[in-house]
Amino acid sequence: MSLAIILGACAADTSKPAPQAEAKPTEPAIPEEIQSAAQATNNIPGTIVTRVVIAENSDGKWAEILRCDEHLKNQKGFLGLTPLAPITGWRLQYEQSDEKGLELYFTPLKGATDSHVLPIGVRWNKQTKRYQSLDRTYEHFLLENPTIQDARSSLR
Repeated sequence: MSLAIILGACAADTSKPAPQAEAKPTEPAIPEEIQSAAQATNNIPGTIVTRVVIAENSDGKWAEILRCDEHLKNQKGFLGLTPLAPITGWRLQYEQSDEKGLELYFTPLKGATDSHVLPIGVRWNKQTKRYQSLDRTYEHFLLENPTIQDARSSLR
């Protein structure tokens, strides 16, 4: 009788299903050239862009109100602090706040390790009703230049 109880207890233990390990989804295969490109990318925050346009729809018509390509521009001209030399790529970062609205930060890219260049802050100016760049304290708006040209000395 005691043997039957022991065998019954053993049989009860073996009848319980073993807990299954959680199924781990298989990771997708990444081609080697894409993986090596991803590893070569720096880890500075922001999105790399070559062109950005902010457009506004007014009465069914779209109008460009900010352009970032080789330079930063709005309807009035080139934004203050825009580099004189054309820029082929920018690092874009942004912040959104109730007080200041959307703040954009454009950092010109000259190479993968040039992180010492300061970003150019851009924000909507309620008084002028357009996007304008900010001074280095990111507090005061800067005026636009209708053209970009090198500042050359007239001394000979």
